[in-house]
Amino acid sequence: MNKQTLKLDLQRFATPILDMFDQNTVLDYTRNRQYPDMLGDTLFPATKVPTLEVDILKAGSRVPTIASYSAFDAEAEIGSREASKMTAELAYVKRKMQITEEMLIKLRYPRNNAEANYLKQYVFNDIDAMVQAVKARGEKMTMEMFATGKITDKDNGISVDYQVPKEHQTALASNTTWDSGGASIIENLQDWSDKLDITPTRALTSKKVLRTLMRSTEIKEAIFGKDTGRVVGQADLDQFMVAQGLPVIRAYAGKYREEDAKGKVKTQTYFPEDRIVLFNDEVPGEKIYGPTPEENRLISTNAQVSEVGNVMAKIYESGEDPIGTWVLAAATMLPSFASADNVYQAKVL
Repeated sequence: MNKQTLKLDLQRFATPILDMFDQNTVLDYTRNRQYPDMLGDTLFPATKVPTLEVDILKAGSRVPTIASYSAFDAEAEIGSREASKMTAELAYVKRKMQITEEMLIKLRYPRNNAEANYLKQYVFNDIDAMVQAVKARGEKMTMEMFATGKITDKDNGISVDYQVPKEHQTALASNTTWDSGGASIIENLQDWSDKLDITPTRALTSKKVLRTLMRSTEIKEAIFGKDTGRVVGQADLDQFMVAQGLPVIRAYAGKYREEDAKGKVKTQTYFPEDRIVLFNDEVPGEKIYGPTPEENRLISTNAQVSEVGNVMAKIYESGEDPIGTWVLAAATMLPSFASADNVYQAKVL
């Protein structure tokens, strides 16, 4: 019996995924892609630094230290800078999603050009999802810092205290919260504004807190008088707050989904639902991004590291059985809080 040798062309079964989506292609896509801006991107503009350890500066009090009288030909009194700094390490944030073996086969053998384009866009959509997942973590960190003065994640061992002055923070007692009968909303806002060295012109809160405030009898009567039955609108509230010399209040209703180890998904708001923060027109801080291990690896390739945006994305393969092909996005990040001494943070519900 003649023996026949069966020769398999293994290359025929190899995935072209890394040829279709090489690193330069992914870099070009993410660099040119315009992702929706979150509120934190507006309040805390992004900046990138070349190191993982950063000095987070605090601007200090805005109240001037008065100069002393001086005789002519006498040495001037030496002033001191109040700005302080803390050193912190950027947090490493990443998320990945697998491209299934079935999808790899479809990418290798599309039935027509329309299907090929559809499948490629499917992969680009995965890239978008991973990049936005990383950006969402940065937004959550920023809003937690803005509302509470801290970033805490016990599961991942992250704890950053931005040292907002204790006299600029409060948690209302249960019988004086804004949804209780003993609430004094206007008095609270006046007192908190007076405690700051600056005049707060803006306040950020959750939709829940804003709705509670606008539906309160105290606010309705202050704006319209008693027993009018009218509903407070945003323009009504804005006009009243400006007339009282109080900050204009806006709600941040942005949401994200959080998935636990068991795959259970829960929707949460970026800004804590029970808090409000008072601040002025200055930029309160920045979202600081740094280099990632993935970027460092690019140094030895022909990809231009300077083209990497704040969030690094790539497609890579790992494993033989099953074949593991992954879309990954990663960033190192931490928000800074230059105006930490000039905000008032309150838990009102």
